[in-house]
Amino acid sequence: MGFKKGILFLHRWLGFISGLVVFIVSITGCIFCFQDEIQDAVHAWRKVTPVEKPYIAPSMLMKAALSKYPGATSNYMYYFGADRPAMIIASVPKVGFTDIYLNPYTGQFLHAEGAKENFFTVVEYIHLYLLLPDKIGSMVVGISAIAFVFIMVMGIILWWPKRKSDRKRSFTIKWNGRWRRVNYDLHNVLGFYAAAIGIILAITGLGVDFEWMDKAIYKTANLGKTYTNETQIFKSDSVFKASINALPAVDQAFLSTKRLSPKAEMFLIYTDDSKAGIVGVTAYANSLRYGNNDSYMFDKYSGKILHQLPNSQKSLGLKLNDLNYDIHVGQALGLFGKIMAFLASLICASLPVTGFIIWWGKRNKSKSKKVKTVVHRRVHKQTQLK
Repeated sequence: MGFKKGILFLHRWLGFISGLVVFIVSITGCIFCFQDEIQDAVHAWRKVTPVEKPYIAPSMLMKAALSKYPGATSNYMYYFGADRPAMIIASVPKVGFTDIYLNPYTGQFLHAEGAKENFFTVVEYIHLYLLLPDKIGSMVVGISAIAFVFIMVMGIILWWPKRKSDRKRSFTIKWNGRWRRVNYDLHNVLGFYAAAIGIILAITGLGVDFEWMDKAIYKTANLGKTYTNETQIFKSDSVFKASINALPAVDQAFLSTKRLSPKAEMFLIYTDDSKAGIVGVTAYANSLRYGNNDSYMFDKYSGKILHQLPNSQKSLGLKLNDLNYDIHVGQALGLFGKIMAFLASLICASLPVTGFIIWWGKRNKSKSKKVKTVVHRRVHKQTQLK
C-alpha cells in the first residue's frame, strides 16, 4: 500500500467512525455562533435602561433572587454590562440549575429559566455532550474532534495538487460539471478553504471541554513554562471573625474590583462555600466577551485582597486560555470572526455528507465494473464455444 493510499484509507475510515458526530457538532456550532444577537432580538429582558447610579450590591441582588426560590443556593453571579441585566445562577431544589435575571439598578425580577428551557442552551448541550451523560458525551465528542483534526490534515495531503497545471482546478468548483463532479469539488475545495479554521475550532473546542487541552495550550504558548502566580491556590483566613456591622465580604470584593478595573464592562463573582474558600471576581473588558480580563481573589471573611492578576501581567498561555471561548465562537475577531466561524462550521458539517457520497459513488462504480467484466467474460466464452 502506497503512502497516499494509506492516507486515503485512514481518511475514509476515520471519517466513517466520526462522521455523524462531526456533522451534529458542526451544525450545532453553526447555530450557536450568533446566539447572543438572536436572543437580544427576541428577548426584551436581555436589555435594561442604563442609569447613572451604582449597581445594587451583590449580596442584596443574591438575596432578592433566592427569595423567590426557597431552599435555593448560588455561588455564581454576573453583572453583564451597563445596559444588561445581572444574572444569578441558582441551584433550585427539584428543579436544578436556574438562571435568574434581575435589573442591576433596582433589583427588579426580569426573567428566570432552567437549562432545558432555553433553545440555545439545549443546542450547546448537544454540541458539548450530544445530550448523553456528561462524561460519556464529552468523551465521544472529544475523540471525534481529535479524529477530525487528523482527517483535515490528511485531507490537505490528499488534495495537494501534484502539478502546477492542476492548482487552478484544485482551488475552484466546476459548477457546470456533472453533479458527482460538483459534489467532489465541494468536498475537496471547500474542505481545503475551511481546514485551517476547522482545526482551530476543533482544538479550542477541546480546550473548552478538557482540562488536558487547556493545559497543553498553556504550556505550548509558554514554551513549557508554568508561572506560579497563575497557578497558586489561595485560602481565606477562617480564624478571622467579621464584625456585625461590617460590609459583606462579597460586596467589599466587588467594590475593590470596580476600583482596580474601572473600565471593565462585565463582572463574574464566585463564592466558595468551603471553610477556607475565597471570593473570586473576574472583571472583563467587554460585555459578553470572556478574554482580556483581570482576576482577583479576596478573603471571604474580611474582604481583604489575596491576589490580583491584571490581563497585562498574564502570560501568553493564560491569555489564550482566557480567549478560548471567544476564539471558538469567532467573536474574538468581532462580527467578521463570527461569520468565518459560522461558514467554517457549515462547511465542516457538509464534509461527512459529501465524503460519503463520493465513497458511495465509487463503490457503486466499482460494482458496475465488476458486473460488466463478468458479463463480458461470459459472452466471450459462449462465443468461443459456438
